[in-house]
Amino acid sequence: MIVSEEKSSKFVEVEADGQNFRIHYNDLGAGSETVVMLHGSGPGATSWANFSRNIEPLLNAGYRVLLMDCPGWGKSDSVVCTGFRSVLNAKVLKSLLDALGLDKVHLMGNSMGGHSVTAFALENPKRIRKLILMGGGTGGPSQSTPMPAEGIKLLQKLYREPSIENLKNMMNVFVYDTSHLTEALFKTRLDNMLSRRDHLENFIKSIEANPKQFPDFGHRLNEIQVPVLIVWGRDDRFVPMDIGLRLLWNLHQAELHIFSRCGHWAQWEHADRFNKLVLDFLAN
Repeated sequence: MIVSEEKSSKFVEVEADGQNFRIHYNDLGAGSETVVMLHGSGPGATSWANFSRNIEPLLNAGYRVLLMDCPGWGKSDSVVCTGFRSVLNAKVLKSLLDALGLDKVHLMGNSMGGHSVTAFALENPKRIRKLILMGGGTGGPSQSTPMPAEGIKLLQKLYREPSIENLKNMMNVFVYDTSHLTEALFKTRLDNMLSRRDHLENFIKSIEANPKQFPDFGHRLNEIQVPVLIVWGRDDRFVPMDIGLRLLWNLHQAELHIFSRCGHWAQWEHADRFNKLVLDFLAN
């Protein structure tokens, strides 16, 4: 199978919160079980970019893989979100699954994506097989780190002042080992950001309209009955590690894996070990 972003690129028209959106997604494989991936909230992010090191192992194991760009990211329509971003993303995801005729799926989310798939699971419990959460899943304050965390401040500055300098400042705390951050990667990410200035501007408008874009689901996590794999970086400077412990404490069927020497992008920084962990979790 040729794993190509361009060849797997598709669009769907959906409705959520009384708005119509043209949503971009990638669709690969034809397995009987589907893994859906949702990206984080960084400027220029897409699900393909977030999970580029994780797609092929899942396809080789026989899964169908869907990667959705949330409203306000990638090739999807932009939006000013005055409510809860994670809830909107969950409603868009439901509409996508409905359009594709998918009844039950595995969900994987990184950062904002983790929060969004948790929102989906709370409202659509019968449509979930298993959940995988990395660096996200619930809001609420950290008990160890003043909020907003260092990385979130740099992310918001990058949205307001998109430049190569601010991008490098954010990415330098995004991962633990910065030696893997190439100039080519920076250029691609900056080009993605600047190609959709409407996404950048509407993100700031959304924060101004509602600073609390991601509500605290802590009090509802016990409603989720499916198995959950929680993956965190010990050195995460965006969403501190104790948030992962909150998930573990409140979810019924959860296990937590913490990578040392790892920041906010566990699936990219420790891709080989992460992929083995996920495949074992999904299969057993």
